[in-house]
Amino acid sequence: MEERGMNERIKKLRRQSVDTPARIYMERADLMTDAYKMYEGSVSVPEMRALAFKYFMEHKHLCINDGELIVGEKGDGPQKSPTFPELCCHTLEDMHVMNDRELISFKVTDEDLKLQEEKIIPYWEKRSIRHKIINAMTPEWRDCYESGIFTEFMEQRGPGHTVGSQKIYTKGFLDYQKDIQDAMDKLDFLNDPEALDKQNELKAMSIACDAIMILGKRYAAMAREMAEKETDPVRKEELLQIAHNCDVVPAHKPETYWQAIQMYWFVHLGVTTELNPWDAYSPGRLDQHLYPFYEHDVEAGILDDEKALELLECLWVKFNNQPAPPKVGITLKESSTYTDFANINTGGITPDGHDGVNDVSYLILDCMDEMKLLQPSSNVQISKKTPQRFLKRACEISRKGWGQPAFYNTDAIIQELLNAGKSIEDARRGGTSGCVETGAFGNEAYILTGYFNLPKILEITLHNGFDPVSNKQLGLKLGNAEDFKSYDELFEAYKKQVRHFADIKIRGNNVIEKIYKEYMPAPFLSIITNDCISKGKDYNGGGARYNTSYIQGVGIGTITDSLAAIKYNVFEQHRFTMHELMEALDHNFEGYPEIYNFVANKTPKYGNDDDYADEIMESVFDYYYHTVSGRPNVRGGTYRINMLPTTCHVYFGEVMLASPNGRLAHKPVSEGISPEKGADVHGPTAVIKSCSKMDHLRTGGTLLNQKFTPSVVAGEEGLDNMANLVRSYFSMDGHHIQFNVIDRQTLIDAQNNPEEYKDLIVRVAGYSDHFRNLSRALQDEIIARTEQSFN
Repeated sequence: MEERGMNERIKKLRRQSVDTPARIYMERADLMTDAYKMYEGSVSVPEMRALAFKYFMEHKHLCINDGELIVGEKGDGPQKSPTFPELCCHTLEDMHVMNDRELISFKVTDEDLKLQEEKIIPYWEKRSIRHKIINAMTPEWRDCYESGIFTEFMEQRGPGHTVGSQKIYTKGFLDYQKDIQDAMDKLDFLNDPEALDKQNELKAMSIACDAIMILGKRYAAMAREMAEKETDPVRKEELLQIAHNCDVVPAHKPETYWQAIQMYWFVHLGVTTELNPWDAYSPGRLDQHLYPFYEHDVEAGILDDEKALELLECLWVKFNNQPAPPKVGITLKESSTYTDFANINTGGITPDGHDGVNDVSYLILDCMDEMKLLQPSSNVQISKKTPQRFLKRACEISRKGWGQPAFYNTDAIIQELLNAGKSIEDARRGGTSGCVETGAFGNEAYILTGYFNLPKILEITLHNGFDPVSNKQLGLKLGNAEDFKSYDELFEAYKKQVRHFADIKIRGNNVIEKIYKEYMPAPFLSIITNDCISKGKDYNGGGARYNTSYIQGVGIGTITDSLAAIKYNVFEQHRFTMHELMEALDHNFEGYPEIYNFVANKTPKYGNDDDYADEIMESVFDYYYHTVSGRPNVRGGTYRINMLPTTCHVYFGEVMLASPNGRLAHKPVSEGISPEKGADVHGPTAVIKSCSKMDHLRTGGTLLNQKFTPSVVAGEEGLDNMANLVRSYFSMDGHHIQFNVIDRQTLIDAQNNPEEYKDLIVRVAGYSDHFRNLSRALQDEIIARTEQSFN
């Protein structure tokens, strides 16, 4: 394909983005501390948050990179990662670890350390949300958290997982301010006991509108200043156009394709500097949002495909310039990556039910193909109405072997949203963000609360509620492994332990949601989330139209095969006793080759279209679903489940001994809904048949990884096979599938010679990453994934 967009400008910007090392950016922490000292106690909490946000936008150092056409950085340059001490006040040791660690490091200067020690820590150490959360949790919650039963997303980052709607392309922030004033005028202080709280929130939203408009004005002024000094007439004209764009957006609605992209980017910066949400704000259906501007500008003769693609590629660079905020401890283990999970949805259907693929959809495919950047995550939405040409073009990019795009089933997503109570219009406007998570874009706060270790709970069940790794009594005392006289008895005990730990997790979540509602409102994010203004309520306090909390199940392949191994070998075939199995597990199968051979190689396994194993998977999934879904949360919504791990399957394996399916001690558990590594021996069709027996439509997202060698998907036949596999899986209501197209030997060579494979990118879970940036355990896990063939 001719590289229409990857011109010298884009190559230079891309090189800068990729080659610049990640650094800690302390200006935000410094300015926020000043603002809090100025306003704390004199105004309401929402107003204080908004005034601090405005103070930052007024005083932060701005940056326009050489040659760029879309402006705005979270820091004062590319790869600068701000800290958020109001959420997580890092210790000096944390900062040394971030600087010194081999993977996902952030450079920290002596000046940074001095500022942290002398100003940030003294003010924030006892005020931070992390401090409030840990202090508010029960001892049993802390024990479970520290032992790897579950994780907690909000321990270091704010609630996120929200996605933009069409509205930011049809309104400017002056229009939003008018809406806010109208809502304030309607407040009823006589009959509404919440009127004052609503007034405080609406005032905060109005201040946040000022903040983002100030940023736009400052960038307009900076671009004009630079234009005055610019000697290159072409660049001078570009800078003047940038200044004009920033005069228009974000104060007013965008008028052109270029302004529409700039509008989104200002909004993205606003969301991700106000708080550091799980996960970064996403533009949702970018192709559908941009298409009216594209169509208008092409007809007006001010835009062609070359320029349209160049502007998209400038946006891709902006995404890649923003590393995820630095994480430490367990939070790093569950998401060890620079990727901040902004996820572009392309294709799908329109709000009125027609095929959503348009000219911009193909430009986005060309953009991701040329750029090959970690960020943003890019996906294609495939519906029954999606043209085969579009699907095959996406497969053509995927088989190049760098892990993008991922493939999502639009029809399943819409049904998932309808099942969760969304209107058909809101469901059609929805899609996926983060890794695979479903939401009603612009209308929903769908907040991920943490991962849940399904295989670990079996380990605890087999030890009478005792955790042999942390040496703590975490679960219920329901008997030792040898006490269970049947598989049904064992499974009943397992279910009781699952409910016990889910109760502990949700009790903690309820407190955490209350803490965020009270201390950490997000007025800017609330402006652009539908219904927050009309309700006068914050995004973190139930203001969105829909308010969902998710708990993510991890390790379905491992727990399924472990239960299958016990049921089949102990209770049915009587190959060995439960006592003998427990001894083998205690010794990591060393000295027990016969038992290991039975459980690893001669037991029904999930992923082979074998009903024996797959029915066990269904029973575990069904109970987990009923244990979590439908429970009320603090924000007026309900809990749902999804099935994904990010990198948590590695961490969850670290805190476990050997499993009954032959998984060795401290090795990763299975990821997503993928089968256990090496268990799926009957090809990709058998895998998707097994996976489709899970009821995806009752979830908010499932994640399936498949791995092929390049030769398997080569040529037109390989392309057709790949596209047909996607269509087949989606016809069975599968939610998502993604591919690593790379051979095992290349990965082994890359592991041994990382300097020679600096640019190698692989699909990890719901995101791609540089292979060299992955831990050894995660590299080994990806190498061990089954290489599928269509033969």
